[in-house]
Amino acid sequence: MDGTPFIPEQITVHLGTPDSNAPNVTVSFPDYIKNVISSEIYPTWPENSMRANIYAAVSFALNRIYTEWYRSRGYDFDITNSTQFDQAFVNGREIFQPVSVLVDELFNSYLRRPGNVEPLFAAFCNGTTVTCEGLSQWGTVDLAKQGFTPYEILTYYYGDNLEIVQDAPIAPNVPSYPDRPLREGDSSDDVRAIQIRLRRIAKNYPAIPVIPDTDGVFGAPTAAAVEEFQRIFSLPATGVVDQSTWYKIEYIYNSVKR
Repeated sequence: MDGTPFIPEQITVHLGTPDSNAPNVTVSFPDYIKNVISSEIYPTWPENSMRANIYAAVSFALNRIYTEWYRSRGYDFDITNSTQFDQAFVNGREIFQPVSVLVDELFNSYLRRPGNVEPLFAAFCNGTTVTCEGLSQWGTVDLAKQGFTPYEILTYYYGDNLEIVQDAPIAPNVPSYPDRPLREGDSSDDVRAIQIRLRRIAKNYPAIPVIPDTDGVFGAPTAAAVEEFQRIFSLPATGVVDQSTWYKIEYIYNSVKR
């Protein structure tokens, strides 16, 4: 739940809208980005345009993983292939060679705001049939033809307060929920993570008792805070952090800290 974002070795994609009865596929992260870019843009576009689009696609996917956007809602995947919610992915499609070469170079680089750890939620659209408050894919072509660098293209759409993190570490993508519920009497880093989040959430929801110490010890104050959190968000008020409570805390924490 804490720490620096990493590039996952693999990503699990739901082949449909979030609630559809569609299968999941798990692929390597570079292969996922190669598929997305091959599905979203054309390999004949200027290189700087393709680079800007790759940075955006990597950042978008990493944001979904880092915030556990879908897993915190009870889904068993990291992202969908529905462009209504996420970015295009066509299982088994051909990958364009120019795209493959660039992704191999850039898949472990992503965008973020200065002072933030979280990868940028880099929204984008094609800019012709669909427009949005983010990067215009066709617009990147025009900017590249005008001589814009990839970074200049990205700041044109996302603003000047933008950093490119390069050579991010690669690690297995393991869901953050521990292997068992947390309850009074437990002591661990996972308990401390919950305490930190509940203290921050309590600033927005003052009915939640403030936990005096984020010491990783699940005592009565932590149980009381968990129980009140559960009441507020319509979960069984047990004072035990089960999977549903864990991911609800993660979801609310990510919402309030923004």
